[in-house]
Amino acid sequence: MRVLVSGASGLIGRALLASFEPQTTEIVRLVRGRTSNPAQISWDPLAAISQGGVSGFDAVVHLAGESVVGRWTEAKRKAIRESRVLSTRNLATALAHSEAKPRVFVCASAIGFYGDRGDEVLGEESPMGRGFLAEVCQEWEDASRIAAEAGIRTVNIRTGLVLSARGGALAKMLAPLKLGLGGRLGSGRQWMSWIHMDDMVGAIHHVLGAESLTGPVNLVGPHPVRNSEFTKVLAVVLRRPAIFPVPQFALRLAFGREAAEEMLLASQRVEPARLAASGYAFRFRELRAALENLIL
Repeated sequence: MRVLVSGASGLIGRALLASFEPQTTEIVRLVRGRTSNPAQISWDPLAAISQGGVSGFDAVVHLAGESVVGRWTEAKRKAIRESRVLSTRNLATALAHSEAKPRVFVCASAIGFYGDRGDEVLGEESPMGRGFLAEVCQEWEDASRIAAEAGIRTVNIRTGLVLSARGGALAKMLAPLKLGLGGRLGSGRQWMSWIHMDDMVGAIHHVLGAESLTGPVNLVGPHPVRNSEFTKVLAVVLRRPAIFPVPQFALRLAFGREAAEEMLLASQRVEPARLAASGYAFRFRELRAALENLIL
């Protein structure tokens, strides 16, 4: 099997590449800048892509995108949107016009699509929410439909909080808690929909092979928790106190009001309805077991 991957140097991309069997899978990466490596294809995500360069792959996994972490200046907002929407449009267009189209195009998305929804249980059929991230996710998924309209099975993986021992959000949570300075964010009542990296990678493999899956698929674990519960369980696993909550005003001051409310304070109680219905068996269903596996 030949697989083309963008965003291969990111947290999820590195884990995904390491999971493929080199004896049975040829991996080619889309990379910025010039390259003479036969396992790499040079691209500019914001420019048109040669359809010949992306022809002949069995599957394409598109994970590239500017990090949403940080203050959302106008330049940052533009980079977040263009790195997702334009890159997807350019890649999907090239795939749609390629001579040998892939069987499946897996395109990253995020549960930011749902916006801040309180205690509402959210599935793939739930409507789009409000806010910058929701708008970006909708445009992101819309851009991938160019491939779907060309007959390529296209899956939009709406990713939640990915827990990894190698970085990402969990690493940022560990530092203050290890010093005994951590606590809930804001009220702590916001729902967090998480997934262990092993299940993230396993779910992508499942999606690649599950012919019945098309369109949006939530990649989250089956048991979301409130932020206060997440913080409590993490503190128990670390054997540290979690008695210093971070107030909303401090988060808004650090990240800006919009970014703080959408990244850290938004409540998203998402269920992996389509993933579960298609037969995926989670390795980590409970938060404590997932954190113990990653930390201890």
